Amino acid sequence: MAGVKRIGQIAVAVSNLERAVAFYRDVVGLRFLFQAPPGLAFFMCGEVRLMLALPEKDQPAKVASVIYYLVDDIRTEYKALRDKGAKAEGEPHLIARMPDHELWMAFFRDPDDNMFALMSEVRNG
Repeated sequence: MAGVKRIGQIAVAVSNLERAVAFYRDVVGLRFLFQAPPGLAFFMCGEVRLMLALPEKDQPAKVASVIYYLVDDIRTEYKALRDKGAKAEGEPHLIARMPDHELWMAFFRDPDDNMFALMSEVRNG
C-alpha cells in the first residue's frame, strides 16, 4: 500500500447523535467541525477527522474499533475526562518499557459503550 500516507477519517457508530456530539466536543475536547444530514457529525483530532454516524436504516449501532488519542500528560488528561463524567475502565497504567520511553494507556467508554483510550509516550530521563 505504497500510496497510503495516513489515516484521513475514522467512523464511529452512535445511537444518539446529539449526545455523542456533546460527549466528543465537551468531554473529550475534540474540535467540532460540522453536522450533515442524514445523521453525521465531524470532528478534527490532529490531522485525522472523526465521523460520528447514526446507523443506516434499521441497523443497530455497532461497537467501534478502539481509537487511541495521544496525549502528553496522561494523568492530567485522565483526571480531566473523569471530572467531566467519562466512564473510565481503570487507572492509567504502564503498557511497555521501550529503550527511550514508556508507553502508558487509560481506557474509557463513550455514551454508546464504544471503547477509546488515552495513550502517552513518556520519555526516559
